[in-house]
Amino acid sequence: MMDDFELDNLFARAREETPADAGAAERFLERHRSARQDALARPRAVWWPWPLAGAAVLAGLLAARPSPALPASAAYDTYHSVLGEGW
Repeated sequence: MMDDFELDNLFARAREETPADAGAAERFLERHRSARQDALARPRAVWWPWPLAGAAVLAGLLAARPSPALPASAAYDTYHSVLGEGW
């Protein structure tokens, strides 16, 4: 079991930067910057808004179309078929 002093020493050594840490950080940052520049340099093909907009228009047209008029007894027939006589 470690006491507080040993634990503090362990954490202090873990926080010290070594040349290997600096090299690894530099390699990571170099790859990260390179990948970001590549992503910004090439144009992105944005095709998905067009089908989405088409589906929205189609849904709007279907929803805006008036539904056929139901006979006045449609509700009664539905209740009667589900709940039985004398609901």
